[in-house]
Amino acid sequence: MSIQLTNTLTRRKEPFVTIEPGKVKMYVCGPTVYNYIHIGNSRPAIVFDTLRRYLKYRGYEVTFVQNITDVDDKLIRVANEEGTTVKEVADRFTDAFNEDLRSLNVLPPDIQPRVMQTIPEIITFVEGLIEKGFAYESEGDVYFRTGRFSEYGKLSHQPLDDLQAGARVEINEKKEHPLDFALWKAAKPGEVAWSSPWGEGRPGWHIECSAMALKFLGEEIDIHAGGTDLVFPHHENEIAQSECFTGKVFARYWLHNGMLNINNEKMSKSLGNFLLARDLVQKFGGQLIRFFMLLGHYRNPINFSDDLLEQASNGLERIKTAYNNLNYRLDLARDEEPNGQAEEQARIIGELRERFITEMDDDLNTANAITVLFDVVKEANLYMRQENVGKVEIQAYKDLLVELTGVLGLILEQEEELLDSEIDALIEERTEARRARNFARSDEIRDLLAAKGIVLEDTPQGVRWRRK
Repeated sequence: MSIQLTNTLTRRKEPFVTIEPGKVKMYVCGPTVYNYIHIGNSRPAIVFDTLRRYLKYRGYEVTFVQNITDVDDKLIRVANEEGTTVKEVADRFTDAFNEDLRSLNVLPPDIQPRVMQTIPEIITFVEGLIEKGFAYESEGDVYFRTGRFSEYGKLSHQPLDDLQAGARVEINEKKEHPLDFALWKAAKPGEVAWSSPWGEGRPGWHIECSAMALKFLGEEIDIHAGGTDLVFPHHENEIAQSECFTGKVFARYWLHNGMLNINNEKMSKSLGNFLLARDLVQKFGGQLIRFFMLLGHYRNPINFSDDLLEQASNGLERIKTAYNNLNYRLDLARDEEPNGQAEEQARIIGELRERFITEMDDDLNTANAITVLFDVVKEANLYMRQENVGKVEIQAYKDLLVELTGVLGLILEQEEELLDSEIDALIEERTEARRARNFARSDEIRDLLAAKGIVLEDTPQGVRWRRK
């Protein structure tokens, strides 16, 4: 059976067929880095990291691109409030974002492009759309003509007339049509800006992802993913501008994860239930947060509460306990299987692996895959109840647990904690490296500490650290 994925574009579960055999080009929308990410932002990060891991497990070569939006209205506002630059704000929160992902055991992207580094490509993209008649300049702004793209609305499954009737669009005399969207924005006084054929300005939000995908993955990609909140207008607009620019299908598969609620309510600052990912990681640990996120199907909404988190904790602890018990029994096991069960145990282990693959092949059903993990634990525990067990069989159960939890990004091995004195020594070495402008060594030490669960915070008073 091949991998099946539910494509938002077709609203169907489809066999996964790549453009180039054995290779996957995958683009996932990243954050706007004006603040720390909230717990809802961590769900797509975990979900699509798991998909990436699974595709690799199934033998695909994956190129994974995730952008950083490092210039927009929110960043400009924060920079003005702090009396600093947009770049300084973006650098600080990009580092924080990557640190938060490491704490959740999310693999770093192969490529992490930023808007400020892609301005020439964005300008070229906008020029191409103007030349083809799909965009127009108006008083220093450039807008995309949605009416020129006959398939506009095909991702959100809404015709153009319905979108126009239901849209909350501000009155803007610069536009030809209310649904036309900005590709380039004329700079306001004091804003960060770049020179362009239309005057000083900066990119609109939607154009950046199209330009980055084109630059790093080519005109056609296999998977484009993000949260359901991005379906319209962001991903809809990406399709329109990309397909008008290249004349080709932009992405074969559009995948979207469901939203996360807090105690059955939408998360918002006004309700006082706005939770930062790093605060929850510090309180509960990144592994538990990740495990919790995978207990539901990625396309369904998920509810976050202390009670549900406690249930998840019990489940994760059950898996870890089984792993530790297998380690203990391995030292006492016999070289030869003493109960005549070698073939039977090999069959059980093989069937469990195949069941796991079947569930993951079915639209990345991590919820059912975790049920299989519990069955691995059950079978391992049944085998270990016997007085004498075989070393090969115990090792096979242990290897299976490591293999399958690894696909889900879960870590069973408990690494030894660094002593406070060791942490202080590494921080001092990092400080000296930064003074010497040896940023490679500085980053290496930071990553080493992050891998050990140590979070660094650079403050005007010096470096502070805490354990996750």
